[in-house]
Amino acid sequence: MSKICYILQKTIGVVPRTVFQPHIASINKTCYEKFHTDVTYYAVKKTTTAAGGVLGLGKGKKKLGKLGAMEKKELPVETDPEKLVNYVCGSNIYITGEDVKLKEDSEYPDWLWNLHTGKPPNIEELDPNTKQYWLRVRAAGMRRNNRLRSMRKF
Repeated sequence: MSKICYILQKTIGVVPRTVFQPHIASINKTCYEKFHTDVTYYAVKKTTTAAGGVLGLGKGKKKLGKLGAMEKKELPVETDPEKLVNYVCGSNIYITGEDVKLKEDSEYPDWLWNLHTGKPPNIEELDPNTKQYWLRVRAAGMRRNNRLRSMRKF
């Protein structure tokens, strides 16, 4: 029947309904029963390769070859107490030279000793006329909005 419909469509341009009316009704009924159900079908795309990687992101796991497992590097740590007290250890990033030597406390500016190094103060303790206060209020509002948005059902 489908070959006849195809030939008629190509030659005439339209399938005459009077000729195929009973067949069209049965085809429509079959299509309706097959495709109009409560079950949802999804197209599934293959996302991994046989090697275990994601498509388009390399060739999966790489083998180390003859070397075997990679060992962790041990970073040098200064243990000399004399050097720890008198120098800023790790401040020299070059191969040659030495770390910065610490000076007397009187040679540093006064504001350095007044820096706040503990936990940041609560919003209630800050002055509302400062920029720091409004930055903290904005960050708290964004956290609240994100938390509310993540609890939505859809």
